[in-house]
Amino acid sequence: MKTFKLQSYTKAELAQLYSPHSECGTALQTLYRWMKRNESLMTELSSVGYNKYRHCFLKQEVGIIVKYLGEP
Repeated sequence: MKTFKLQSYTKAELAQLYSPHSECGTALQTLYRWMKRNESLMTELSSVGYNKYRHCFLKQEVGIIVKYLGEP
């Protein structure tokens, strides 16, 4: 198993790391669902300027996601 590297990822890349056996669209929907259900995660992302329309997660945002969801 590869070691997870904390870096910027496109949203599709990170979603597929969390759901490697799902198609890209399904993996994205799953990740978004997990994120929306975690109010603390969304609050912390908002505090660092998370933009849901950006096509990537910045390194800091990935760190926050991993803090709440664990490593993929």
